[in-house]
Amino acid sequence: MITLLAGAALAYVLWRIGDEMQRRRREATLQHLMAMYGPAAAAAQQDPKQLIVWYPVAQTSRRLFPEAFNQLDAAAGGTFPFTREQLKAAHAKWTADWLAWERAHDAEYSVKTAEVQAEIDRVPAPAPPLLRTRLALIEQQKLERYQRRYEEYIKTAKVLAAFSEPSTKSE
Repeated sequence: MITLLAGAALAYVLWRIGDEMQRRRREATLQHLMAMYGPAAAAAQQDPKQLIVWYPVAQTSRRLFPEAFNQLDAAAGGTFPFTREQLKAAHAKWTADWLAWERAHDAEYSVKTAEVQAEIDRVPAPAPPLLRTRLALIEQQKLERYQRRYEEYIKTAKVLAAFSEPSTKSE
């Protein structure tokens, strides 16, 4: 009888140890995910382009650790680490940043063009070929820089918009 009681006690202790180890692993997973995605969420708020890297990683993590993310979602009151609202806000910020850049770009090259045009206006007609060439070069640089930036804007905007569409499995 004592052997049976000792065996039962040992089984109970081992069960409790296993249960405690499992609880600690769950907590460690939660802490690790919070530590990893907290800075990512902050970075994405500052630079929406960060989501291009972090959002797919978060989606993969959600598939690998669904129980942990269910707990994090409940604690955060929304999809952790990026809610649909945050994804939409990132897209809006990206667009607003683009519009601000576009205005600044236009102003910068308007000044450059005006400076060369003022030089052209100061010299007797016809304008020297060097000045006309400088003016054409400024226009070419403006266009090339705009096209490069616009391509980046469009690619990123499309990805950010796709992340916030209901068809994505973020929630």
